[in-house]
Order: sequence, then structure tokens, then C-alpha cells
Amino acid sequence: MKKKQIAILGSTGSIGTQALQVIEEHSDLYEVYCLTANNRVELLAEQAHKFKPAAIVIANEARYDELKRLMDDEPDIKVYAGAKAIDEIVEAIPIDMVLTAMVGFAGLSPTIHAIRAHKTICLANKETLVVAGELIRDLASKYHAPILPVDSEHSAIFQSLVGEDANPIEKILLTASGGPFRNFTAEQLATVTKADALRHPTWDMGAKITIDSATMMNKGFEVIEAKWLFGVEASQIQVLVHPQSIVHSAVQFRDGAVKAQLGVPDMRLPIQYAFSFPKRLHLSGQRLDFFSQKLEFFEPDLGKFRCLALAFEAIGRGGNMPCIVNAANEVVNRAFLEDRCTFTQMNDIIARTMERCAFSAHPDYDVYVATDAEARRIAAEYIN
Repeated sequence: MKKKQIAILGSTGSIGTQALQVIEEHSDLYEVYCLTANNRVELLAEQAHKFKPAAIVIANEARYDELKRLMDDEPDIKVYAGAKAIDEIVEAIPIDMVLTAMVGFAGLSPTIHAIRAHKTICLANKETLVVAGELIRDLASKYHAPILPVDSEHSAIFQSLVGEDANPIEKILLTASGGPFRNFTAEQLATVTKADALRHPTWDMGAKITIDSATMMNKGFEVIEAKWLFGVEASQIQVLVHPQSIVHSAVQFRDGAVKAQLGVPDMRLPIQYAFSFPKRLHLSGQRLDFFSQKLEFFEPDLGKFRCLALAFEAIGRGGNMPCIVNAANEVVNRAFLEDRCTFTQMNDIIARTMERCAFSAHPDYDVYVATDAEARRIAAEYIN
């Protein structure tokens, strides 16, 4: 059987490295065609030496010469640099699947190029649907490009819907760990540090997503993503704080039945399911023990975690408003990690950016690009 050729965008991040573990475990089924990274040339070169892809791309063009030197002993592996090279490589004819694990707005353009090239999209870059959900949905339909969710929550929803094609969704139950500050007071939140925020209680993720989880903006983005992936309204999505991260999400149907996907917190499972769908392959690792812990569910505090409320507001306003929120969030997230703003200032800056940035009810791709730039500039002004 011909091996599936997979391009991994963001191979040096948390999702990318775990995807390579899945490919290594099932090397009889999958093969790496291309790997990309933003800055981490040493790890990218190490991965390339191990998996022997046809090509690798470093997004930061200033690191190209360094990467090229590290790959001198692998003349058969093509080395490229820049965002345009990433857009072009995903269109390569041999590629069957593109795992979009890049972080942030940068994942939008290559995802669009991959869709237009009729590739199957394994979507781990939630910002793609947050920023341009309607555009991506329409393009995927036009070019017959399947989108398989890789986020654990959306994979859980997707798995719960298998076999339910004719049955409409009454409600999506989107679970959230609550992050490290679930039980903090508003006064305590005002003094938390980035070290505190980076200590996630259940998941091992990259710094940007871990901070988004701490503010619960990550969950807000997942609500927007779920709207576009599953064709529901925001009013049909309920966020449940579930500290154990065992129930990864659920779907409620009109007869009152609820189907959920449960498992230990392990991102390899949704990655592998996207690669192998509709088959389930063996996955090494821990199994769920129902007797080891209780399962708890709580309503999120939208007053304390205002970022989640801002995301719901953005969905309600529609147009380019989610794009504005995403851009402002990327700016404040980076500022918090660099000690240039406090934890609670992040949601204030996002809200003020939403008020100032030009609104477009019917944006196209060019409007999204312009909106992203304007929102970043406005958010940066409030920090500086």
C-alpha cells in the first residue's frame, strides 16, 4: 500500500513533534514529505536528518544560511526559506495531507494554498478558522478539500458525530480545563506572572497556547472554530470547565442523548485519528482508568475570564471582528511573555482594540490581511 505523504507545518512545535511520533510509530503507513519551522533551525535540521523529507522550509529567511549549512550532508533534501516558500511547498503534487500546526495568523495563507491544491487538511491552527472561518469553509467546499480537526476538543466533537450525519446537533458541549487560575480571585489574577501562567495543570503545550489557555482566550477561539467546523450558532455551544481534561468534548442531540469522547490527555490521539480517519490504529501510551479520579464540571466565570466573553462578543458581531480579536491577542500574548504587560491588562487591550479597529461586515482575504495589520498596530500602541 502506498504510504500517505504528509506535510507538517510547524514541525518543531508541540503538535508537530507529536505528529512525528505518530508517523514514526506507523512508518508503514505514513511518510514525511515536508517539514517547516519558524526559527528553530537546529531542531528542524535534526528532524530532517531523521525523517528524510523531500523538502524543509524555515519561515525566517534570516536563518536560511544556517539551516543550509546544517543540511550540507543531505543533498537530496531541498532547503527553502520564507512564507512564500511554505505557500508553494504545500501545493506539491505528492502531498496527500497537510498538518497545519503553525501558530497564529501565519497559518492562514498556507492553509488556503493547500485547500486550493485539493489537499486533506489536518487542522491544528485554530486561528485559521477564527480569522477567516467563512472564507475557509467556502474554499474547502469549492475545492473538495476535507478538513479534519486536530484540536482535542474538536476531534472529540468530530468523533462523536461519526455515524450521525442525518441527525442535527442540538448543542455542543465544549470542555475546558480552566487553566492554572480556575480558582483564583480577580485580585489574585492581577498579580500572576508568566511563570505561573505557563504551568498548565493537564496539558503540555507551546508557550503561546498555554497563555491563551490561562486567559481562556484559547477556549473562546475554539468556540469560533466549532461554529465553522460543525455549522452551528454560538448559542448552541456551551463551555464546561472540566479540570480533569478526561471528557474532551461532547455533542447533545435533539432527543437529549449526549455522546462524548473520553481519554487521557494525549495529543497524539487526535493527531493520529486525523491521519487515519475513519480507521483507528493502535496507539501506545496510558489508558483511561475510570476508578482513579472523579469527573467534575463547572460553569466558566465570564467576568473573571473576560477574554472568553470577548470571543463570544466577536462571534456575535461577525465580519472581521474575530480577526481583530486574534491579532490583538497575539500582540498582548507576546507582550505578557516578554513582561511588557500584566495578565489582566491583556483583556483590556483586546477590548480597546475591538472598539478602535475598522469593522467590515463582509471581509475578503485582503481585508483580513489589512485588519490583522491594523489591529496589531493599535494593540501595540496601548502596550507602548
